[in-house]
Amino acid sequence: MMLRGSLAIWQRDMQVLRRSIFSELVAVVAYPLTIYLAFGIGMQSYIGLVEGSPYSLFIAPGLITMTAVNAAYNESVWSLWFHRRVQFTIESYRVTPISVSEIVIAKILSGFTHGLIKGCVVGMVIFAITPFRFPLEHLLQYLLFLIPGSAFFSCAGIVCGTIMDKPETIGKVEAVVVMPLIFMSGLFFPLSSYPSSVIPWVRALPTTALFEGARRALVAGEMLTLPVLQVSLSAVFTFVAAVLIFRYKMSE
Repeated sequence: MMLRGSLAIWQRDMQVLRRSIFSELVAVVAYPLTIYLAFGIGMQSYIGLVEGSPYSLFIAPGLITMTAVNAAYNESVWSLWFHRRVQFTIESYRVTPISVSEIVIAKILSGFTHGLIKGCVVGMVIFAITPFRFPLEHLLQYLLFLIPGSAFFSCAGIVCGTIMDKPETIGKVEAVVVMPLIFMSGLFFPLSSYPSSVIPWVRALPTTALFEGARRALVAGEMLTLPVLQVSLSAVFTFVAAVLIFRYKMSE
């Protein structure tokens, strides 16, 4: 019954996505492509090789992962806020036999679907303009990071969309918390660039486990158990927090 309710909400979200798919994809491709052109190409001659690879190829897998998890976060936070504060769709869900957990699971599924679609599109654009390639068998290891990573960001978006009533506050959290956590996680530079006293703290971040583990999985096919557990446990923790916070907010 839980999956049936979640599936109904997910199908509704997908109908909304289909109506605006072109503008969504244009917008989502523009940001990572701009970063790639500015850093991957513009800075490559100054930086040279990073971990044995050209800098443009070093940042390529991170940009794909960043697009996917960013899309998962933004879909969850803005969709939940809009449906709760503008359209009052959440109120209509509450008069149906759909539980709080079903709503949260549906938003996670919607966020992951957005992330998967947009990540694939950005990946195809990067493949078209760069020599970045990877063996197809590495995709399985990569998904073991991307799925819980997207769930983690979706749940974080649900928490923010639930407790924050002003859109400008949501924007500030993304600028001050979400993006710095992504950029600090070795997206644009190797972790060895940090001072040795800082590296353990950076490695403790779930975003570091996600980006470092996903890069190695996609490029080298490495399956790092500890980072997978770190990302998965973070996703479980934020899911429980999202359900409890959403349930509490709806009971007010």
